[in-house]
Amino acid sequence: MFLLLSKEKSTSGKDSTNQIKMNNIVERLTSLDYLIVVAYLIILVIIGYRASFSKKNSEDETLFLANKSLGWSSIGFNMWGTNVGPSMLLAFASIGYSTGIVAVNFDWYAFIFLFLLAIVFAPKYLAAKVSTMPEFMGNRYGDSTQNILAWYALVKILISWLSLGLFAGGFLVRQILGIPMWQSVTVLVAFAGLFTFFGGLKAIAKVNVFQMILLIAVSLSLMLLGLNKVGGISALYAKTPHHFWNLIQPASDPKYPWYAILLGYPVAAVAFFCTDQSMVQSVLGAKNLKQGQLGVSFIGWLKILSLPLFIGTGILCYVLFPNLKDPNEAYMTMVTSLFPPGMNGLVIVVLIAVLVGTIGSSLNSLSTVFTMDIYVKKINPQASNKQIIRIGRWAVVAGCIFAVIVVLAIDNIKGLNLFDVFQSVLGFIAPPLSVVFLLTVFWKKTTRKAVNFTLSVGSILSLGVGVTYLWILPSSEYTFWPHYLMLSFYIFAGLLAIAMLISLLDRSPSIYTINEEHQSNIEKPDKMVWVSWAALAVVMIGLYIFFNGH
Repeated sequence: MFLLLSKEKSTSGKDSTNQIKMNNIVERLTSLDYLIVVAYLIILVIIGYRASFSKKNSEDETLFLANKSLGWSSIGFNMWGTNVGPSMLLAFASIGYSTGIVAVNFDWYAFIFLFLLAIVFAPKYLAAKVSTMPEFMGNRYGDSTQNILAWYALVKILISWLSLGLFAGGFLVRQILGIPMWQSVTVLVAFAGLFTFFGGLKAIAKVNVFQMILLIAVSLSLMLLGLNKVGGISALYAKTPHHFWNLIQPASDPKYPWYAILLGYPVAAVAFFCTDQSMVQSVLGAKNLKQGQLGVSFIGWLKILSLPLFIGTGILCYVLFPNLKDPNEAYMTMVTSLFPPGMNGLVIVVLIAVLVGTIGSSLNSLSTVFTMDIYVKKINPQASNKQIIRIGRWAVVAGCIFAVIVVLAIDNIKGLNLFDVFQSVLGFIAPPLSVVFLLTVFWKKTTRKAVNFTLSVGSILSLGVGVTYLWILPSSEYTFWPHYLMLSFYIFAGLLAIAMLISLLDRSPSIYTINEEHQSNIEKPDKMVWVSWAALAVVMIGLYIFFNGH
C-alpha cells in the first residue's frame, strides 16, 4: 500500500560494492536464468490467453467485473497482488533494515478495515449491483455526486496508483538492468496493458493468483537462505536490537509513534480498502457475497506474510550486511549475495509479476470508472456492450500513454526525497473519501450538499495542505508540522465535523432514500465467513501480544 523509495545515490570505491552488484545482475545471468524468464513469460501469456479468449465471451459479458465469476482465492490473491506494488520488495526490506518490524502495522492493522469492507460495505455494494464507487454514490445522491467522484477517482488512480506505481517499477528495473527509464516503463506498461486490454479483470485475477504464489516462493527461499546464514531465528533475535521486534513504538519515536499509527492510519485505510476502485473491484466481480467476504478475509491472512517475506529480509540484511549506505539496497543485496547462479532469473520474474498485478489492476479500474461513470453516464447512455468494451479498451491505451508521460516527468525531478512523498500521498488524498463513505453508510442524515462540498472543496483543502507540507513549506525545514499521519487525521476530523454541520443546517436537505430492492438484496454473512474472520482476529491479537514488550 505505502510506496517507499528514495533518490538514487552515486557512490564510488568500496562503498559502491552493493550498488555494483545490483546493476550488474544482468551480466551474471546464466542460461538457466534466461530459461526461467522465458518459461514464465510463456506461462503468463497462456494464462492470460485462456482467461481472455477460451470459452468465448457471451454477449452480455463485461470487460470489467470478470462476468461475476471470481471465487474467494482469486479475489484474495488479486487484492493482494494489487496491494503488493512493484516497490514492495524494496520498501518493506528497507524499513526492516532501518527500524525492524514496526512498519508491519500498515499490513496487520489493516485487518480491521478489511473486516469493515467485507461485513459493512461489500453487502451494500453487491446489493446495489454497481460497477464503480462513483455509481454507488450516484445512486444515493444523484448525478452531480457521481460526476464529482468519478473525476476525483480518475485523478487518484492515474497519480497514486498508475503513475507512481509505474515509476517505482521503472526505477527498480532501471536499477537492476541499467536501461533508460523510458525503455523500462514503456515495456512494463505495455506488457501489463495487454492483459487489461484483452482480458480485463478476469485475466488480471488469474495472472495474479499465479504470480503471487511465485512471489511467496521466491521471497520465502530468500528468507530461508538468510536464516541459514545467520544461524536461525534465535541467532537473528540475539544479533538485532530488541526494539526491532516491537510493533508498538513509544510516542517519542520520530518515525512511527504509536498514536500516529492508531489515529492517522485508519483514515488512509478506510479510503484505500473500502472505497478505492482498484481494491474493491475484485469484490464487485465475486460470484456472490460469500465468496467476496471470504476473499477479503483471505487477503487479511495473506498480509501476515509481509513480516517473513518482506520485512524479515531487511532485518536479515541488517545482521549480514550492517554497513549499507542506503537501506533501499537491502533486498537486492540479499538477492545478489545469497541466491546461487540460476536463481537471479526468478528475481526478474518476480519483478515482472508484481508490476503486472499492480499496473494491470490500476488500468482496469481506470477503464471501468471512465467508461461506466463518464462515457455511459454522460456521453452515450444507449451504448451497446460492444461499444462499452471498445471504449474501455481505448481508455486502457490512453491510461498507458498518460502514465508513461507522467513517469518521465517525475523522473526529471531532482533532489526530491520520494520516501516521504510516496507515503503521504494517500494520507492527503484519503480524508474526503473516508468522510463521505463513512457518513453515507453510518449516518442517515447525510445530505447531498455535505457530500459534494466534502468531495470538491474538501479535496482542494486536503490536497492543498499536502502540497504545502511536501513542497512549499516542507516538513524537513519547518518543524511546526505534526506527523503526516496525524495531519491526515486532523484534516479528516475537520472535514467530518464540517460535513455533519452542513447536513444539520441544510434547509432543503437531499438525503438518500432507501431503495427497497437494494435493501432486500443485502445478505447476512454466512457462518463460514464469521468463522474465518473470528480466527483471523484471534491470530492478529496473538501476534500483537507476541511482538511487544521486547
